[in-house]
Amino acid sequence: MNFLKHSFFLACVTALGLTGCAGYRLGPTSGAVARAKSIRVNPFQNETSEPRLIEPVVSAIRKHLQQDGTYHLATRGAADIIVNGVLTRYEREGVSFQPQDILTARDFNVRVAARITAIERATGKTILDREVTGRTSLRPGADFASAERQAAALLADDLARNVASLLVDGTW
Repeated sequence: MNFLKHSFFLACVTALGLTGCAGYRLGPTSGAVARAKSIRVNPFQNETSEPRLIEPVVSAIRKHLQQDGTYHLATRGAADIIVNGVLTRYEREGVSFQPQDILTARDFNVRVAARITAIERATGKTILDREVTGRTSLRPGADFASAERQAAALLADDLARNVASLLVDGTW
């Protein structure tokens, strides 16, 4: 009798475990074949006042596209899709202030905006042309420059996640 209870319990747990992952899919969510098309992300232009944003942004976009697996990342030669971008805005806004000094910000929200275009090389069709933003929070402490450099990586990662999502899951 004890054996039947354990067998029944084990069968139920196994069935539940197998059906729990029924909605999970590996590879592209758009129905495309994984890595069937190649994509190249060109270096961006920077129209902001923050000079060191291009490299972290482009690297993060490439990393997210590579991790996703929908596209094959092309580093040289012809690619099926060419991505270009222009960093258009960099904003830092104080959101909390020192208790005794309402002019000195303690925490900041940092945002970056980029105009992203993706063109299908074979047809010349623009498959993405829009402004994409990224944001993060920043608490600088005593060394504002170091904190801002660290925030740049988080900012680039958030922007890259948004760009990759549009490129991978976009309905063009």
